[in-house]
Amino acid sequence: MFTASTLSGQKSEQYAQLVDQARALLDGERDRIANAANLSALVNQALPQLNWVGFYFFDGTELVVGPFQGLPACVRIPLDKGVCGAAATRRQTQRVADVHAFPGHIACDAASRSEVVVPLTRGAELIGVFDLDSPIPDRFDADDQAGLEALAQVYVESLA
Repeated sequence: MFTASTLSGQKSEQYAQLVDQARALLDGERDRIANAANLSALVNQALPQLNWVGFYFFDGTELVVGPFQGLPACVRIPLDKGVCGAAATRRQTQRVADVHAFPGHIACDAASRSEVVVPLTRGAELIGVFDLDSPIPDRFDADDQAGLEALAQVYVESLA
């Protein structure tokens, strides 16, 4: 049985601990759905001030909702729409302080105010995106982005 430990120290240290927990949780499992479900639950429990944590997978045409924690979500997101579409298309993390100011933002949960979306790639292949929303404006900073990118990398490596 997996037990998450309490995070301590500076934010960068907390993310390092969370990455270690994610590695232990995903160790030996290759199923993308199982690993996305467990990673979503781990991050949702570990990080404060979140209202949605989850995955969207690229089906060759658009992003399709995968495992998540939070309110019901948009099922399909075109690559030319929203923060998730921007992250997938540009293959760059999108950190948005105010989602209402983001052109084409898709409001799946009206309570969301800020968002960070990390693209999941293996070489040139787009696997999907790792998406986190918060009801707090400007919730995510550079330390969050770096930590979440490291967690996304753990996820991608688990699929190899």
